[in-house]
Amino acid sequence: TRQAVAKHLAVLDRVGLVHATQSGREKRYQIDQAQFARAVAQLHAVSDTWDARLRRIKQIAEAIKSQSEAQH
Repeated sequence: TRQAVAKHLAVLDRVGLVHATQSGREKRYQIDQAQFARAVAQLHAVSDTWDARLRRIKQIAEAIKSQSEAQH
């Protein structure tokens, strides 16, 4: 709905990812490219960290499975 979109845009404005300007009865939003680039970089860093952790968990699980199969 229009109201839901307005709420989401207000949150993005509050955190600095977009900037609102009043144009008559409407608000116009523009993305802050620098803030957006920083957010993307931070999300990539978090993603890389989790990918490494999940790879490690997979290695541990495979090692446990191999040990279990070798014992039987």
